[in-house]
Amino acid sequence: MTDQAQAISPPVAAPSRAATGLGPVALTTLLFGSLLPMISFFMINVSLPAIAVDLHANAGQLQLVVGCYGIAVATLLVVGGRLGDSFGRRRLFLIGVAGFTVTALICAIAPTIGVLLAARALQGVAGAAITPQVLASITSLLTGRHRARGMAMFGVANGVGAALGQILGGVLIEANLFGLGWRSVFLFFVPVGIIALVVALRVLPENKAEKAHRVDFVGAALLALTLVLLLLPLTEGRPLGWPLWTWLSLVAVIPATALLGVHQRRAERSGHAPLIPPSVLRLQPMRIGLLLAVAFFSTFGGFMFCFALATQGEAHMSPLEGGLSLLPLAVGFLITSIYGPKLQQKYGAGLIIRGWLVQAVGYALLGVVALTLWPHVNPITIGAPLLVGGVGAGLVMVPLIGVVVGQVPPTQAGLGSGILLTSQQTAIGLGAATVGTAFLALAGTSWGQGSALAAVALGIAAISLLMAPVTNLLRR
Repeated sequence: MTDQAQAISPPVAAPSRAATGLGPVALTTLLFGSLLPMISFFMINVSLPAIAVDLHANAGQLQLVVGCYGIAVATLLVVGGRLGDSFGRRRLFLIGVAGFTVTALICAIAPTIGVLLAARALQGVAGAAITPQVLASITSLLTGRHRARGMAMFGVANGVGAALGQILGGVLIEANLFGLGWRSVFLFFVPVGIIALVVALRVLPENKAEKAHRVDFVGAALLALTLVLLLLPLTEGRPLGWPLWTWLSLVAVIPATALLGVHQRRAERSGHAPLIPPSVLRLQPMRIGLLLAVAFFSTFGGFMFCFALATQGEAHMSPLEGGLSLLPLAVGFLITSIYGPKLQQKYGAGLIIRGWLVQAVGYALLGVVALTLWPHVNPITIGAPLLVGGVGAGLVMVPLIGVVVGQVPPTQAGLGSGILLTSQQTAIGLGAATVGTAFLALAGTSWGQGSALAAVALGIAAISLLMAPVTNLLRR
């Protein structure tokens, strides 16, 4: 296996020199730690309307609350994996959980939107240190069916965590403990993080890669620059009236992307470990997988952002009602996450195709409900479409990485999974920027939030239908 393949979460990894196995308590602790970044990402969505009122934030700044976190995670995910390989995955996991806990406290006491955005970016850095260690530890310390079970449990944790995050956020805001409002959402992670840290110190074994890897900090910096040049104008352009700098920034994405590509090619030719090796991107399964990942996670992340604003806006739902409206989505995720691994063995890429079709039906039904019943919707009337959509989303998300990486050479499987995870985080931030901007633009017209949400839902249904035949290419 190459150095690059060991960089992050390889499905087939060289045994670690320090491998001592991973008991049930240690595995549970790792999975619990991996839930912190995922739950946080979606838990914050339901807090956005309250943050807007309390910190006088505009729509673009609310998008950045989601986007700056996603950018930080996306650009540093592979870097975090390589640092864990070199200095110890347990050590990086502990640093990540500690950093996540501290930044959650800073977010909770943030006096201004600027402080909150800075803390969210730092929280993304901490999150990028956590997730790679979870996947890499599972693959290096477990073997055979135990490894497969650990990876399946990781999929379950992330799928359910995404939907439950907004539900839990709604419960906390509605409870308004000690009059803290949205700040309780961030404070929630302080005791939880401390518990995870204490348990991890006691039960997690140290493990690292056999050989240290050079970290491509230049590649990470160029990727961060490219994402900022793209996402910042997309989030801030509409509320600011699209000033000249937003267009210049979007144009600058082209040379920044070209510069990133040149650097990656030179690094690979010189024998170094680039952040995103061109040789891996030339593999057809990887290109298809990246397209599917971007389509799925950008629309999913964008929908969760829009749903929170619409349900607490014109629909006049409380944060708790808005969060509980997503419970059927979480149930759908849970069902498919549990049975997904067995179904994947039977259907392979065909399972993802079925997922796209089921998801299209769910979002189309949601669009019809929004058009016909808005604003008189409630958790019951939108529950059935979200349940169907959740089942479809789970059928797409759970097997995606395994199916794609399973079709690339074993020596490149590890890096392939890392690139897909990076695209996942990038796409979620991109969805909040692009889908969120489209929603806000439509909601500000005579369409209103109901028709805007319907347009988003029907648009996602159309994209899902388009992705079904693309997924079929994975079978070739």
